[in-house]
Amino acid sequence: MTVEVLYEGSLHTEATHIQSGTKISTDAPKDNHGKGESFSPTDMVASALASCMLTVMGIKASSMGIDIKGTKAEVTKIMNAEPRRIGEIKVIIFFPLLNLEDKQKTILERVAYTCPVGATLSPEVKQTIQFNW
Repeated sequence: MTVEVLYEGSLHTEATHIQSGTKISTDAPKDNHGKGESFSPTDMVASALASCMLTVMGIKASSMGIDIKGTKAEVTKIMNAEPRRIGEIKVIIFFPLLNLEDKQKTILERVAYTCPVGATLSPEVKQTIQFNW
């Protein structure tokens, strides 16, 4: 088992990562009967895409002797109405001041597109990615 998820009532859940004990709470969004008091499950999906991209770039950067600490991503999730599902995830990645060659930037950008979360998402979910060096 990787995660245990408990429904707490009132559209709230608490997920516990078994190995670390870390907990994450979710709530339904305001536009879907919730209070928006925490991440919604679809917010978690969108966040997972950005986290995955940063993680695989971090792995590759480390193997290239590059430190990308301080890199951040801004994520926007766009929902479709019918059927209600994620239609698009926009990720803008901001890098700290790094003195990289174009080839190194290209390698890191390409690696971002290989992240397992992105590969898992349906092709119907548009992934719009922007890299700001």
